[in-house]
Amino acid sequence: MVYDWFNRSAEAPQPSEQPSKSEQTLDPATAQDNSRQAAPAEESPQSEPESAGAESERAVASEEDDPLEWARQAYARLKAQKELEKTTQSVAPQSSVTDEPPVVSSEPPAPDSVVSASESDAPQPSSQQQPPAPGLSLLEQAAAQRQERQQQLEQAPAPVVAEQAKPAPVQPQQTVDQSDEPSLGEFDETFTWSAEVLAAQGLRSDEITLEEIDWLGRLRQGLEKTRQGFVTGLLENLGDDPLTPEVLDDLESLLLRADAGVQATDQVLDALRRRMNEQVVDPTEGIRFLKEQLRDLLDQPTRDSGVKLLAPQRDQLNVWLMVGVNGVGKTTTLGKLANLAVRSGYSAMIAAADTFRAAAVQQVQVWGDRSDVPVIANPSSNADPAAVVFDAIGAARSKGTDLVLVDTAGRLQTKHNLMEELEKIRRVVDRLAPEAHVESLLVLDASQGQNGLNQAMAFAKTVGLTGVVITKLDGTARGGVALAVASEAGLPIRFIGAGEGIRDLRPFNSFEFVEALLAGR
Repeated sequence: MVYDWFNRSAEAPQPSEQPSKSEQTLDPATAQDNSRQAAPAEESPQSEPESAGAESERAVASEEDDPLEWARQAYARLKAQKELEKTTQSVAPQSSVTDEPPVVSSEPPAPDSVVSASESDAPQPSSQQQPPAPGLSLLEQAAAQRQERQQQLEQAPAPVVAEQAKPAPVQPQQTVDQSDEPSLGEFDETFTWSAEVLAAQGLRSDEITLEEIDWLGRLRQGLEKTRQGFVTGLLENLGDDPLTPEVLDDLESLLLRADAGVQATDQVLDALRRRMNEQVVDPTEGIRFLKEQLRDLLDQPTRDSGVKLLAPQRDQLNVWLMVGVNGVGKTTTLGKLANLAVRSGYSAMIAAADTFRAAAVQQVQVWGDRSDVPVIANPSSNADPAAVVFDAIGAARSKGTDLVLVDTAGRLQTKHNLMEELEKIRRVVDRLAPEAHVESLLVLDASQGQNGLNQAMAFAKTVGLTGVVITKLDGTARGGVALAVASEAGLPIRFIGAGEGIRDLRPFNSFEFVEALLAGR
């Protein structure tokens, strides 16, 4: 099972036939059992068809009414999946085993165990939960219920573990770096928050993946410094009283300190003032409306571009140019994008066109080795970057490569000769591969704040930028620069980096970004 991060969907790589949309959303444990692929998500293998529909409806209704129950169901499925993977790996060398594979119930077990179908039918503590207040969103219901429900889950007796038959022999899988794989942690506040964010986007508990949960936890942690300054001040100013002009003045200061930019700040506050003139706005409604305004501001450039998610196009050469000033992390970002492409099922190649900086080619080669991606480079010193790109495109076309990532030398936006070098690279790409889909992505260091915005404006005029990658969000309290880039530069944010790990770069999602920025409200 391959999770395509560019398109945010799970796909099973089958050269002979393409999986259907319903098969793509199944978790690996379910996908291995062909007899259950057409069954409802909540159906038990032993259940009758007549009762399966009613059980599925009751499960869906329970999830909609109780977000914490939704998170518990999701955690149980992910844990059952991980247990199955461990069992499969432990018996892989035993080629003499001929028994049937283990039968894993699709009924959601408790978070800390795998239970039988009969145990999972027992009444859940959620039946004693008081109904949530009407009019609250899914995230707000979860925040109100989380503490009480977690206490009930801790007090619940441990269920009986279902016995499993010995699994059938499987072929040894290709060795992967386990330290680089997402892991399932405890059923804690981070997991429940991540699950609630996914639920608010319309996903069912059986549709989420460990990759999604893992990334949301990293994103929330990466925005911790920005959130501490922004949310703490927001809570102190809001209190329990309706919004007032004085509160909006304080909010303006908070947005500006987070480097949201003057234009973005004015746009958000003008919308809040119009709402205040129409009705009395309590703190809960004010936060909800603030989130809507921030998401709309971040999504506007993406809507204008006509491309919701940036992804390499299949059966076509894609060339992505990584540009930016020195020290923003272009080479590191390129390496993470190469790894992301490989993990998502695309073939990739790197063109080491940064021939100016010392050891830049060696650094790119290390990233290529980590993701098993070929690197095209010229070993001679001060080689022509355009010549390297020329060779890389020729090699990519001959091999049928999906994506060519071009690493360029860092340059100040005021150096016209270096900016002209970028234009030369673009001309080579257009002449050699006119059918290629070309993207020019500017890499911005979030810690540079408004200086990064000035870089975006200058590069956009010279290079013809199509998007922005914001890095180092975990090391700054200026995460609001994303708002400034969207509102003033008018450039869609395509990827964000929230850590130093190879998996700490993912496609940008405004809903997840705003929820992580305002986590706790």
